[in-house]
Amino acid sequence: QVQLVESGGGLVQPGGSLRLSCAASDNIFSITVMGWYRQAPGKQRELVARIIRDGNATYVDSVKGRFTITRDAAKNTMYLQMNSLKPEDTAVYFCNTFPPRNIYWGQGTQVTVSS
Repeated sequence: QVQLVESGGGLVQPGGSLRLSCAASDNIFSITVMGWYRQAPGKQRELVARIIRDGNATYVDSVKGRFTITRDAAKNTMYLQMNSLKPEDTAVYFCNTFPPRNIYWGQGTQVTVSS
């Protein structure tokens, strides 16, 4: 089965940027809708952005204009470029299909926005 591995998280100051990567063990991005999710402490996991096969993307209102989701099917990798980060963006970020499937949840990557 396909495995998804997130990376690229870290500690960044408010206003800073990070680029998250989601590497797949097989070509999944070109055949299904993919998404980035996040879970903040004490909160439910939420969909942040999703990208469909033709490259069109949608975003949750709180990240519109700041985050960009892209994918490179040739590299079996999906990205989330995050700019103008805010403390409320602090969370563990995950990639998965949309809708998500339990078998694809990985460890996620921690993003902490703090001064």
